[in-house]
Amino acid sequence: MNITNSNLDAAAPEVSASPSNFIRDIIVEDLKTGRYNRVHTRFPPEPNGYLHIGHAKAICLSFGLAAEFGGQTNLRFDDTNPSKEDLEYVQSIIEDVSWMGFDWEDRLFYASDYFDQLYEWAVQLIKAGKAYVDDLSADEIRQYRGTLTQPGKESPYRKRPVEENLQLFERMRAGEFPDGSRTLRAKIDMASPNLNMRDPVIYRILHAEHHRTGAKWCIYPMYDFAHGQSDSIEKITHSICTLEFEDHRPLYNWFVEQLGIFHPRQIEFDRLNLTYTLMSKRKLLALVEKGLVRGWDDPRMPTLAGIRRRGYTPQAIRNFVTAIGVSKTNGMIELAMLEHFIREDLNKRALRVMGVLHPLRVVIDNYPEGQAEEMNAINNPEDESAGSRKVPFSRVLYIEQDDFRENPPKQFYRLSPGREVRLRYGYFITCTGVVKNDAGEVVEVHCTYDPATRGGNAPDGRKVKSTIHWVSAAHALDAEVRLYENLFTTEDPNDVPEGQDFTANLNPNSLQVLTHCKLEPSLAHATAGSRYQFERLGYFSVDPDSKAGQPVFNRTVALKDTWQKIEKRSAASPLKTTS
Repeated sequence: MNITNSNLDAAAPEVSASPSNFIRDIIVEDLKTGRYNRVHTRFPPEPNGYLHIGHAKAICLSFGLAAEFGGQTNLRFDDTNPSKEDLEYVQSIIEDVSWMGFDWEDRLFYASDYFDQLYEWAVQLIKAGKAYVDDLSADEIRQYRGTLTQPGKESPYRKRPVEENLQLFERMRAGEFPDGSRTLRAKIDMASPNLNMRDPVIYRILHAEHHRTGAKWCIYPMYDFAHGQSDSIEKITHSICTLEFEDHRPLYNWFVEQLGIFHPRQIEFDRLNLTYTLMSKRKLLALVEKGLVRGWDDPRMPTLAGIRRRGYTPQAIRNFVTAIGVSKTNGMIELAMLEHFIREDLNKRALRVMGVLHPLRVVIDNYPEGQAEEMNAINNPEDESAGSRKVPFSRVLYIEQDDFRENPPKQFYRLSPGREVRLRYGYFITCTGVVKNDAGEVVEVHCTYDPATRGGNAPDGRKVKSTIHWVSAAHALDAEVRLYENLFTTEDPNDVPEGQDFTANLNPNSLQVLTHCKLEPSLAHATAGSRYQFERLGYFSVDPDSKAGQPVFNRTVALKDTWQKIEKRSAASPLKTTS
């Protein structure tokens, strides 16, 4: 298969005036000079784990840039290691990319689709004297490889005759040799300053069942051999990778040049790294396998499945990725910045409701027993089209325990003995007394209400300093609420004392389960994945564990936006520099 750039290209697309970055500038230049007359990208995950928030950046770049230039994007699974791959991962990745809002149409591919072609290309390299079968063990290959400061040493099998290499490679394919006994290596340069060019292994023996090809193969191409050629087969013009693949680019180029096939252009960009967050699939898998989280979709996990379950929106993630941009230097992004974009998006779309997480019973003594009325409540002040709803009000209510203090400190303006507050959408109430249990804890608060203040305003113009939320006890919906904090206690989870691993930084308080929460009855039929703002408390999403009449809510994010405050403070008082 010989493919050149020119025989694949049509007229160049129009270039838009979108905000630029260095990758986009490269694409614009390639179109301008005629290197390519189209844009075709791909997103090529390995199906050895679930995608995480770091992958979201690559997804948005590959699909977004192609769409901007009227091009196409493939979804391809680089499934070259059956010992670590699983159909579960394939299905989860398909779901995640679709959830992010991107469509690969009919362009779903697998590296395993190309195993026959890759084998033929390996044979072509052997015939050209560019590859050989090596009997060195994996440990011996590492020893012969050399170091960053010392050149490698040639294998004693490097000068095998072409015919012998062909015969041995065919016998490897036939399953005559055990795992690890032989490899096929490219013959490049054992003295190269780039270790990837020191006769890399391109095929290894692995008697393992593949999730797509079954037992057809017992030799499998290495990722570095399959990746670039898969791009070439799919006629990818711009192969967008993270920076760790920069040193692999010369090897990819060497393969396509030796084979005389279509040459994609690889461009590397910085990885997305977040504080308090792990981006290693291997370590995330360890958390799952050790039972330290509830699974890949645990809402504390940075996987797309996890943050989707927690209540994050794809639009918020896309906005975040756009805001952080791309560069050629790896850095660290504050988790608070991501949470800012989640709040910003949910503020526009989430319906407001009232829920009490730590209930304290309130009895309004002068409110008629047995009476109930409906209060008009706004669904979303950011969206008039969201309308309003009716919230039941009665003599006995629940409020948050933190909204009452028997002996209030200074600057506490919520409910306390003798103090008047406003009930959201309800009445003014004044505390007249409390009931305590045997331990001296307040378990019930007694109040009076002013009937003239219905809706939250006093006709005489008097003001109160606090408004609190509530739920009618007679109508309250019992619910479980799961409060999530950072999974790790340190900004860099990998920063651990000698002799310990990253699990030493796990946050023992990353999950708090509240089982006696009281919610307004409008949430009785809330469906899994629905998102709400619990007024004054934060944004919450309905968990799939919910059952009819027994909802479970995950806290997506609290209302407090620390990143926005930091940004405003930085803008008001920029850092001084000295020369």
